[in-house]
Amino acid sequence: MDTPVVLFGAFDRHNLGDLLFPHIAQALLGAVPVRLAGLAARDLRSVGGHRVEAIDALMAGWGEAPARLLHVGGETLTCSAFEAAVMLLDAGELQATLRRLEAHPQQRAAWLQHMLGSVRPAPYVISRRDWPALRRVAHAAIGGVDLGHIDEVQRDAVLARLREADALTVRDRHSRDALARHGIAAALMPDPVVLVAELFGTRIAEHARHGEPAALRAAFPAGYLAVQCSAVFGDDATLDALAAQLALSARESGLGIVLLRAGAAPWHDDLGVLLRLAQRLPAGTTRVAESLDLWDVCALFAGSAAVIASSLHGRIVATAFALPRISLQPGAATQRILKLDAWVQTWEPESAASVVMPAGLADALATALREPRATRAESARQLAAACRAGYAALLAALR
Repeated sequence: MDTPVVLFGAFDRHNLGDLLFPHIAQALLGAVPVRLAGLAARDLRSVGGHRVEAIDALMAGWGEAPARLLHVGGETLTCSAFEAAVMLLDAGELQATLRRLEAHPQQRAAWLQHMLGSVRPAPYVISRRDWPALRRVAHAAIGGVDLGHIDEVQRDAVLARLREADALTVRDRHSRDALARHGIAAALMPDPVVLVAELFGTRIAEHARHGEPAALRAAFPAGYLAVQCSAVFGDDATLDALAAQLALSARESGLGIVLLRAGAAPWHDDLGVLLRLAQRLPAGTTRVAESLDLWDVCALFAGSAAVIASSLHGRIVATAFALPRISLQPGAATQRILKLDAWVQTWEPESAASVVMPAGLADALATALREPRATRAESARQLAAACRAGYAALLAALR
């Protein structure tokens, strides 16, 4: 390829999957030069991410050279401009900003312009209508399970841009079928994070030998459960239920408990929630991991005896390392994490019972721990092979 490939996604904020996507794309592109762009210019190298350009500034300064763009993945089809802007805030700014915008709604447009540079109804979907220099544009395992319920203006903008793509893959059947109802054909491709063990296992193992991952492994020589839950699980009743189930699982398995975050961007994980959960667990059974380094987080998941997570990519990292895994869903139907259901139903239908609400955690984990490792390893191998094949087709379409 004679011009750089622009990798575009939500890796301008701290979230496990979003930070991993460009690493994976770069590894698969090999010697092909790349530019990395999000909605805002950010430097996340201190936590294992990348220095990212703002897509609008990149497009404006590109000139007349032909451009190639790869959307690197994530649940981006249904992300609105407002949601995107909020998740670019520092966590400490969130509540004050939301209160100010609620009290002064007339400031919202100017705030969005300030945060995003320009305001598009489909901020994470770019086509030639946005960037005339585009010669090729492709989408790698994107998601949009809630496409039927978003604002009509946003949905129309998404669909119009996807119709102009040179290659389009989605990561679950729900997204594929939603697009098909609008006459758009998309191929299925596993989320690229299924390649994390194959591509970065050595790097992750090196992180496991140092710092917090090494200290936590030493604290629990018999092994530990890696547990992640987002801020939506932070009410007292849910934390009580989680603590009771985790204490039972730890007692039955003899494993310790490591609580960790998979994303520190607003509307993701909250250290305070994990500290409150730790206070409810028996003394000596639990440690709270503080590191937000991408490779430390991967090492904590990969080094565990089992992963319990509300994060889709926490589950997928566990899948890549052939670990037992349980996915947590909140009790309220309105808060259900639809992309978790969509992933399991598409790629792991035999593991549907591993997606549970907190009250079902201990029984589901006991079942998962009994599954033969060879079964999990074969599943990981098949998913990685399918993803490699899907990525090869995407890269061919970018030429």
